[in-house]
Amino acid sequence: MSIQCRDCLAGLEHCHGTVIHHVRYRAECTDDGCTTPESVHTFSIDCESAGCPCGRDIAVAI
Repeated sequence: MSIQCRDCLAGLEHCHGTVIHHVRYRAECTDDGCTTPESVHTFSIDCESAGCPCGRDIAVAI
């Protein structure tokens, strides 16, 4: 058993950050300087969970 990340040990492209999916803006990663695609992130959340108001702005307009 190892405490290292399986993807790191296997040499796979991945990111340890979390993707935040915005309603109005492009997705962003919590890891500064991340250049990996969204699909290789293990964790993702919606922007409202992160405290971003962009989703609420759309709901008010409807």
